[in-house]
Amino acid sequence: MAKKKKGTVGVIGLGIMGGSFARNLVKSGWQVIGYDVSAAARRAAQAAGVEIAESPADVASKVPTVLTSLPKPQALMDVAKQIAAAKLKNKLIVEMSTFTIADKEKALKVFSKAGHTMLDTPVSGTGAQARNADLVFYASGDTKLIKKLKPMFEAFGRRVYDVGAFGNGSKMKYVANLLVAINNVASAEAMVFGMKAGLPPQAIFDLVRDGAGNSRVFELRAPMMVKGNYDDVTMKIDVWDKDMQVIGAYAKQIKVPTPMFDASKPVYIKAMKQGLGAKDTAAVCAVLEKQAKLKRGKRA
Repeated sequence: MAKKKKGTVGVIGLGIMGGSFARNLVKSGWQVIGYDVSAAARRAAQAAGVEIAESPADVASKVPTVLTSLPKPQALMDVAKQIAAAKLKNKLIVEMSTFTIADKEKALKVFSKAGHTMLDTPVSGTGAQARNADLVFYASGDTKLIKKLKPMFEAFGRRVYDVGAFGNGSKMKYVANLLVAINNVASAEAMVFGMKAGLPPQAIFDLVRDGAGNSRVFELRAPMMVKGNYDDVTMKIDVWDKDMQVIGAYAKQIKVPTPMFDASKPVYIKAMKQGLGAKDTAAVCAVLEKQAKLKRGKRA
């Protein structure tokens, strides 16, 4: 007899993050119906047990709850309009991307007018963490619905927080990503400093991880820096640039100085100019190595 499913959920956007959401939900016993504009992403999800729908509206027609994990605000608006046009009843949309609050509010209006409910629920975690269901969710909106969805969130993450009114989830994500942006560059700076001083990359990682200078970001990204290989992408630099623009704009809007965040921006920009946009954000280490004229294995 087939294993009884825990429930049915839709996932629109099956990329690095959404694809992991879908796969882990399937592993946890959920029936998942998904869609992505990318044929490759659809094939990969289908191979992992995800039922592929014909369109975003088709996904929504088959499930009570839809998770959206999308690369750009326009993609969210396109999905919102398609689902609204389908004239479906009472769907819950859990929006998990990192966009401006204004962009999410535009989608909220479209969904609300069509009779649907939307939660603003960004995710804290890298692609690698997503694969391992090691994610934290910052849910905002209807408190009762957030509580009701807790078992679903726990199927592909480790913790969900109710952070209050719609939009607070995005605000919390901006805070978290500001720290990630800084810590990522700080990790690269420390690795390059140590390597230029003649220390073995692996030893730098091992000893920092065991000391007071360690951070979660260092643990996640420094192993790539040790190898000098940034192809196992957990967050692409060109996608991260979008997130940083969102954070910077909001900081200006509320008039908060962000000197360390601002200092990290040029390193990511240089990485893109050097053709590293499709690499993991840990590739900022390669930028700093070039600036330091570092040749691995050589002492300063």
